[in-house]
Amino acid sequence: MSENRFTDLFAEAEAAFNGKYKDELNLLSGLSKEEIDAVCPGTTDLKTYSVLIKVVEQASKENWAQGKLVESIKELGDIAVKIASKIPQLGNLL
Repeated sequence: MSENRFTDLFAEAEAAFNGKYKDELNLLSGLSKEEIDAVCPGTTDLKTYSVLIKVVEQASKENWAQGKLVESIKELGDIAVKIASKIPQLGNLL
């Protein structure tokens, strides 16, 4: 594949989606707006969901320890914990 301005972004995405938390990331990314709203209706839940995905992507790409991932999710607040808990593998850690 030839180099273009998106090459690095594709490499980062591949690293995240093939990393340590790839299954959790795939399930989390697959949540619908309705599933997220059911957990915590409001205006900030989609923002929190977006940041949560970024955190799990980074954890997957960098092979974070489970404790670091859990701590990071908890730092995002109760909404992030509730959304993450929809994913069984993450819910079991929280």
